[in-house]
Amino acid sequence: MTDHSPAATRPGTLLTRVVTAPATRSIALLALCAAYIQGPLTKIFDFNGALAEMEHFGLHPAGFFAVAVIAFELTASAMVVSGFLRWAGALALSGFTLLATFIALRFWEMAPGMDRMMATNAFFEHLGLAGAFVIVAAIDLTKGQGK
Repeated sequence: MTDHSPAATRPGTLLTRVVTAPATRSIALLALCAAYIQGPLTKIFDFNGALAEMEHFGLHPAGFFAVAVIAFELTASAMVVSGFLRWAGALALSGFTLLATFIALRFWEMAPGMDRMMATNAFFEHLGLAGAFVIVAAIDLTKGQGK
């Protein structure tokens, strides 16, 4: 039987070793969670801004929601990056991302123009991010690590 796979994707090649290396996986998971780490840290260091954000999106009481979002994002990100119940953290961040996207990026309610185009792009980028978290959960569960 002949192997028709491209040489770069065969086991043992430099590309395969780099992409499948534990360090690459850790960096990729950290990058996937970057917004969910940066966001809460920004909220912690500018709590008045966090309160204003909650008020802007109609979330009351603002203090409760700000603290809940900070704790949730940091905890779920830690789960994904550390591997502790990674599948649960990834699914939680996927659901959170979808919910927040439908709250914050309602491009269909905006007048045509640059703001609407930017919101539309961000909306679909967030759908992709939510999908990536589902893939992380599926991989984790498939490998039997979801116990």
